[in-house]
Amino acid sequence: MDFVINPLTEAECKYTYAQSTQIEGQTGCIGHLRGDFGSGGNEFFTSWFDHRRDLKTDQFKNELDEVINALRSEEYGLLKSRTDMSQYAKSRPDSAFEGSYTTEYGFRADTEKYAFLIRCNPTRGDYNFYCYCYVREWLDRHMEKASRGIRFITPDYKEKFIIPDGDKIRIALSDGEQLDRTCRYINENYLEVGSNLYHICEFAERMEQNGNTVIPLRSSLPEKCYVFVQTENCVGIVKKGESGFFRTDIQGGKPSETNALVNDMNEKLGLTKDQTEAMKAGSMFGWDTPAADPKSYDKSGIPVKPKQKDYER
Repeated sequence: MDFVINPLTEAECKYTYAQSTQIEGQTGCIGHLRGDFGSGGNEFFTSWFDHRRDLKTDQFKNELDEVINALRSEEYGLLKSRTDMSQYAKSRPDSAFEGSYTTEYGFRADTEKYAFLIRCNPTRGDYNFYCYCYVREWLDRHMEKASRGIRFITPDYKEKFIIPDGDKIRIALSDGEQLDRTCRYINENYLEVGSNLYHICEFAERMEQNGNTVIPLRSSLPEKCYVFVQTENCVGIVKKGESGFFRTDIQGGKPSETNALVNDMNEKLGLTKDQTEAMKAGSMFGWDTPAADPKSYDKSGIPVKPKQKDYER
């Protein structure tokens, strides 16, 4: 049969793991196939798990069999053996992503009607692959909407900030405790915070009633960066989600030399100017401000004009 296989995009990787009932329903997740190659690496053991049994038609079952058999063939080899999987994946470095505890590899195989998202881990002793199966049109439609981000608002519907689907927030409770939670897009008006489903206005009201505050922990920001503390002519450290800076004993001589040292240290961390400017802004003005988002800057760290927002109604 004819199908196309490509490495997963960053957004698609999220859909190679178990999802909530709400997301499974919106994406048309039919079920998933889990498999491994046995102790010798050349066997083939699988288990099937239903998610939307009503979508498991004869057409789907036939196409799943054909795709899996093709991926086990010499032509593709991805699911032929553990060695073949390792060679196939590592020859396509853009398929690698950080999984729950190790580097994994992801691929998407598309037929006309279905999408098969495959997460691979060619390690002996682990399950070697998970193939999550979707109605292609449903998955693509949901992902297009999710790409617009998750809105956080005040109880009177004033926008506070937007985060990408799958990013985290930090909830500061009134007693000082902090909770970090992953958020998922459901639709324009609903989101998941951890394992809980909320209307965006309901979530805002609960936070206000309980005296809690919420900030984004953007995945586009590093965990820390160095800053030039001009008033003290020293190097400071800014940490994501925390106010102010932490002093260091690092001195650079003249102010211009200290500033140059900070730039060099950030470059060695692989940080870009838009990231460091956003980190500085977050530490000074709050992490829920637009200035704390790297998208607010160009790659030189210069602020850019905000884009016109366009939400579905």
